[in-house]
Amino acid sequence: MLSVERGEGIATVWLDRAEARNAMGPAFFEELPRAMEVVEADPEVRAVVIAARGPHFSVGLDLKAMGSLLGGSPADGRSPASPARRASAVRREVLRLQASITAVADCPKPVIAALHGYCIGGAIDLASACDVRVASKDATISVRETRVAIVADLGSLQRLPGIIGTGQVAELALTGKDITADHAMRIGLVNSVHPDAASAQAAALAMAAEMAANSPLAVQGTKAVLRASRGRSVAEGLDYVATWNAGFLQSDDLVEAMTAFMAKRPPVFRGS
Repeated sequence: MLSVERGEGIATVWLDRAEARNAMGPAFFEELPRAMEVVEADPEVRAVVIAARGPHFSVGLDLKAMGSLLGGSPADGRSPASPARRASAVRREVLRLQASITAVADCPKPVIAALHGYCIGGAIDLASACDVRVASKDATISVRETRVAIVADLGSLQRLPGIIGTGQVAELALTGKDITADHAMRIGLVNSVHPDAASAQAAALAMAAEMAANSPLAVQGTKAVLRASRGRSVAEGLDYVATWNAGFLQSDDLVEAMTAFMAKRPPVFRGS
């Protein structure tokens, strides 16, 4: 379901189930946290791109493969004895799937999503867990769960308000309607729109390269401070970043930045 490519400080995590339009089945939710662990642990990786093979980013949850689990039936097909037990089983399964998507948001390195084709349901949960999103012109984006009698439960309703605002989220989620890439850019869901999938992926890689060229300590610190500032007052956010810089400001990368500036050459950051 997933494959990982690495090179020049960037890892690309590919959704690699094109024959099923990259529907998110059991393998996806098992492999995604492992893939994020791999790129997080690799000191050579400074930025991550999530992209997809085939004509579509993802049509979201594989309802055929996941239906029995979300209905409270265990893998052996036996149902728990009571409605309460079934509800408990569903809750545990939803929490497990949530944790898989949250592994993307928790990655300390910046993560960029390159969207194209269908980007539906669970695909938006995944995209909203990324730090930045770009899209191809043909992208069709939909928080579609209400159209299949589901409340979106893997992160869209929690993360999107901080990206596009509660009114825009309410419209998308309550109607379940499709929007174009241009619409998504107008409301701030994606940062840029590109002619096709290849150019969207190239744009994501170019942005990742810009991030990777900076000090890893500063980039990861900036992501951590942005995340910590959500839901806090300005004063609380300023206090947090003061504490962060008290611990990390005295880095070799800062010395390299100053030395390179004086020598009028590009800095070479090593993340130390």
